[in-house]
Amino acid sequence: MNGSGKLRRTKRTTIAFNDLEHQALEKYFKKYKIRNKTRFMREAIMRTVIAKFADDYPTLWDQPSGSV
Repeated sequence: MNGSGKLRRTKRTTIAFNDLEHQALEKYFKKYKIRNKTRFMREAIMRTVIAKFADDYPTLWDQPSGSV
């Protein structure tokens, strides 16, 4: 088994959009010539998740709740 086997995508998730959301996405894909929609959505979702984790990560100067 090579090293890339650890990052193989085997979990599937389905997303449902309403008509307006779907139209907006399709317009965006066409305007910006996005050919790989799955990659685009995966990267957008993971970018949001990683940014939130980074924002929530405690720093040396963070004070616990209720302290002075």
